[in-house]
Amino acid sequence: MAHIFINQIQPGQQINDIYLISQPILRSTTRGDLYIAMFVSDKTGRLNCRVWQATEELFNSLPKEGFVHIKGRSELYQNTLQIVADQLMAVPPEKIKVDDYLPRTQKDIRQMFEEITKILAVIKNPFVKALVDEFLKDKDLMKKFCTAPAATQNHHSYIGGLLEHTHNMMNVAKAVMPYYPQLQSDLVLAGIFLHDMGKTDELSYDMAFSYTDSGQLLGHIVQTTFMVNDKAAILKQAGIETDKQILDSIMHIIVSHHGQYEFGSPRLPMTAEAYLVSLLDNIDAKINQVTDKIENEPGEANWTAYVKALEAKLYRKRVVE
Repeated sequence: MAHIFINQIQPGQQINDIYLISQPILRSTTRGDLYIAMFVSDKTGRLNCRVWQATEELFNSLPKEGFVHIKGRSELYQNTLQIVADQLMAVPPEKIKVDDYLPRTQKDIRQMFEEITKILAVIKNPFVKALVDEFLKDKDLMKKFCTAPAATQNHHSYIGGLLEHTHNMMNVAKAVMPYYPQLQSDLVLAGIFLHDMGKTDELSYDMAFSYTDSGQLLGHIVQTTFMVNDKAAILKQAGIETDKQILDSIMHIIVSHHGQYEFGSPRLPMTAEAYLVSLLDNIDAKINQVTDKIENEPGEANWTAYVKALEAKLYRKRVVE
């Protein structure tokens, strides 16, 4: 039987298929009945799933991240599609074609990475160049950089998403910076390349997209600053003295790139370069999130369901061809 992908599911449809589950939580209703809340996903998307009248035994039988055969139905809850599961059975991962379940960038990973290295090659400042090169020659880290998602949901939440997000930002920066010659372009390029590097350790993406223990405890901004300090220490051991003002400026771009305290920034942007990186980060994340919702939400309605992260519904109809 052919797999029914998440983006093919319509409200009121019977479900009898295998999906990837993640983040199952055992909860109680106001009446004290147990239920399980979790996500179900494949490479085309992710939906909330509920299991009513659950038991601790059933909950303990489920993988925290893994494949489960689900029998149930789909329904609209508060105008959002979800799955209600009546029966669940764990499925060994070796029986699964994993490529059907992990979303992946549609762009060429090798080509994007090569373009990033070419853009970074124009950096002239010796210390900035040495720092960036120290990251580029770390083959294990760069393999993770090319594989990691940029988030567990919301934007670029697929294999290669971090690389694509960084690639997009660097190309937009290349287009914008000639109009603002006051910008220190070496800092901008290095800041973009490094700003989310900690996500290679913050996120787990072997089977489902979730957070590592270290990622939950520290977050990618803190993890990125550790990485940069470690690479600077390696350079110092090799006889390349740290330029503290440059290092502080790059670190500032990293710790301020979320732009607002409520979005997790330890500092607000205080340099032109930090402002640009923060704005480019927000632009690329938002446009990716909006276009993904417009293109991939099930159904043919002109409007998406309400998107909490964007505080709006999105108009899907194309009016110019």
